[in-house]
Amino acid sequence: MSDTSTAAAPNTPDAPARDDAPAEGAEAGPPTGESPAAPAVVARGGRVAYALARWAAAVLVCGGLGAGTAYGIASMDRTDVPGLATESDGRWDYPRLTLPALPEGLQRPHSDGNRHRIHHADLRRLLLPAPEGAMVDKDLTGGWTKDSQYLSEYAREHRPDLRQKLDDYGVRHIAARGWTMPDGTTTRIYLLRFTSSSLVVEFHQSALGAGLSPDTALVGAPEARLDMSMEWADLTGPVTLHVYDEVRPLGAEHTRQAYIVAGDTLGLVVQSRKGAAEAVPFQQTVLLQSQLLG
Repeated sequence: MSDTSTAAAPNTPDAPARDDAPAEGAEAGPPTGESPAAPAVVARGGRVAYALARWAAAVLVCGGLGAGTAYGIASMDRTDVPGLATESDGRWDYPRLTLPALPEGLQRPHSDGNRHRIHHADLRRLLLPAPEGAMVDKDLTGGWTKDSQYLSEYAREHRPDLRQKLDDYGVRHIAARGWTMPDGTTTRIYLLRFTSSSLVVEFHQSALGAGLSPDTALVGAPEARLDMSMEWADLTGPVTLHVYDEVRPLGAEHTRQAYIVAGDTLGLVVQSRKGAAEAVPFQQTVLLQSQLLG
């Protein structure tokens, strides 16, 4: 993971919409040497419902990783999933998911032949689509977004330092999508692409923190702790998850968050709701987005 070359994604014809983004192909970020893999920060020791674990495992089953591979996850009938043959288990109805086709000769990020774990697909096409019944956020429609939009998720005191680190670590561009469900649950997903997988790990550890609690707090969650409700590492394969839940007592809204470390891309999933943000749709959303990046 020591390569810091700027391998441009062939499928990203449009210029990135970062506020001060470097030109495509220009060297960005500090030179790096070999960077150790990020420690897997996983929630262990939590009591996981057997039915939910089986559901999650079924959700993550997908076909091969060839061009246009379809995920049969979101469209499964509830009765097709062992242990969850109920009318309302809290899951959302996502459209059938497919991986975008790659140019000939290029491989997906965690294939054996993709040494530097580069996503060669258009980052916008790797964003999880909104589920059925959602109202799309007019500022987060699935395209490129600016640094300022991403930074607005964090408490004001963290923004100047985080803005500088976006430049220091050579973030190439940011794609984002958001929506609100009929019950008031809001979801925002950001995908940040770097010039190498090693820079993703370094940025996550240095700028955001990868411990029991994130160092850089979100606006909606001034204090958060590791989510111990699931054995996340058993469900995501090569993708590393850092999942946090807001510490009680909660404010007017309950905020859940997850960072997804996947090759040259870092994902942020934020989900909040007045009163309480339900666990099942959050887990479903995080796992599906992880699979699209894996």
